[in-house]
Amino acid sequence: MVDPRAIAEQLLAEMPLQPVAIGIVPEPGPDSMGLVGLPTWMWVSDPGPSTWGPQTRSLTVGGVTVTLQAKVHAIRWVMGDGAVVTCTTPGTPYEDRFGSSDSPTCGHRYTKQGAYAVEASTQWAAEWFASTGESGDFAWEMGSTTTINVGEAQALNQ
Repeated sequence: MVDPRAIAEQLLAEMPLQPVAIGIVPEPGPDSMGLVGLPTWMWVSDPGPSTWGPQTRSLTVGGVTVTLQAKVHAIRWVMGDGAVVTCTTPGTPYEDRFGSSDSPTCGHRYTKQGAYAVEASTQWAAEWFASTGESGDFAWEMGSTTTINVGEAQALNQ
């Protein structure tokens, strides 16, 4: 007897899915510093079928065809300061022309200086359908991390 769920699990295991590459401003690294109160922009720097979906695969075994589609339905950003930001798109890459405006799709503002570990966790969902009329779904997460620095700017009067 053919088990459609087992076929769907096999299809999912064969999909080349991977965590996202984080796009963020301020940029990670010891030579980059954001400022308290200014916007932080977050985005997926490599959106595509393997990091965001959708991916669709089908397989026929013993006369039963199973089709599975996997895609990200949200990305959960753990900002390292206690805040969690959930975005439903890959985000908008920052460009210098945006200046100090907020991200239109996925952003945050830090209120204290520090080095912050930022985690981007993609929330994947996959639905499968079998030619027998059976169906089901799977859900899982994939994560990436980076560290950014946020400092304070002081104005001096003379």
